[in-house]
Order: sequence, then C-alpha cells, then structure tokens
Amino acid sequence: MKRGKLYLIPITLGENSMQTIPQYVIEIIHNLDVFIVERTRTARRFISATRPSKKIDDMIFFELDKRNPHQNIASFLTEIENGKSIGLMSEAGCPGVADPGALVVQMAHQKNIEVLPLVGPSSILLALMGSGMNGQKFAFHGYLPVKNNERIKVLKQLENESKKKHQTQIFIETPYRNMALIKDALEQLNPSSLFCIAADISLETEYIQTQKISEWRKTNIPDLHKRLAVFLIFS
Repeated sequence: MKRGKLYLIPITLGENSMQTIPQYVIEIIHNLDVFIVERTRTARRFISATRPSKKIDDMIFFELDKRNPHQNIASFLTEIENGKSIGLMSEAGCPGVADPGALVVQMAHQKNIEVLPLVGPSSILLALMGSGMNGQKFAFHGYLPVKNNERIKVLKQLENESKKKHQTQIFIETPYRNMALIKDALEQLNPSSLFCIAADISLETEYIQTQKISEWRKTNIPDLHKRLAVFLIFS
C-alpha cells in the first residue's frame, strides 16, 4: 500500500483574512480527511471557511496535548501508514514555527514520511518584512520571561546581541502582556535602538511601525491589549 504524506497547512492569522491562503492550499485541504491540530474547534472553523464539499463531521481530528505534546503523536501518524495523507495545522499561521507541530514533523522524518510544507501567512516573517530591519541576519526568541525584572534583563541582552552581531531580534508576547512589554522596552532600551511593533498582521486593524526608542517615547501608542503582536529590536 502506498503511504500517505504529511502536509503542513498554514491557516489565517485572524478572522476575515482567507485571501491570505492560496487556492492550491485550499484544494489540498479539500482532499484530506485527517488532520492533526492544536484545537479542533479552530481547525473546524477554518476548514468550514474554505467551503469544502464534504461534511466536517466526516473528518478526523487528532488534537495535540498542550501539556504533553509528545503524547500519541506516533498513533496519529499510523493513518499515513494506512495510505491516508494527513494535514498538520497550527492555531494560527504556519505549523512547526513557534508551534508544537514541530514535534509531529520531527517524528514524521524519523519514520521517513514525506513532509510537504505549504505556502501561507507567517506573522514572524511578515513582521520582519514589514519592519525594515536586517533581513539577512535575524533570530527568533519566542516568548520573553513573565517576571518584570527577568523580562527587562532579556530585553537588554537582545539589544546587546543585535548590536554585537548586526542581527534583528524577534520575539512575541502573550497578548494581555503586550503593553507591559512595550513599557519596559521604551523605558530600558537605548534611545538610538530601533523597535518595531507589528500587530494584527493581515487583518483590517493591522499596525506595523518601526521607530527609534527616542521617537517611540513621544508617540501615542495604540492599545494593543489582547491583540496578536510581534516585536523586533535592531541596535
């Protein structure tokens, strides 16, 4: 029996942005019956928006355990051994990038399963593109520490790293802590360092702005509480 494949399916970064998903990706989705996802509810809503001809209730969804993402991955992939291709979806954007789906891809390679990444929106890459910062050398750091003193320490480390390596530093924050992070950055970073805020990328409320810290201190910053954002530093 011919083995199936693992398709890495990007999904929208928010509602009402289906135009960011290429038609060929939608066609692949419509040909799949099995999906590995972070949240079944989100995946079902996204697939419904692509207007599939088959019933959503006839599809199979395997949900990654957030507390133990390694659990059950091998059993999820047995469908591929049985000849069925599987679609891997993140909660938003591209699977495998700042996403537990990377563990699924890793195991697929260990099992010699063909992995096919598909084109779609990545908030990290789009933020870098829109920032005007160095796109030749950059590093992504995920989430910064929750505690204020530790977060400030890491912000300064990233600034120093950027200056030392001429490298753009990229990171994200839990949406309800966005304003606290921005406050720390404006208070603690050097006035000459560039700081970019990229929020709600690809949505109608998109906001992307790069300025020196000294300029940000004089800027009326929009309320980004509970809005998805990516932050970048270049010193």
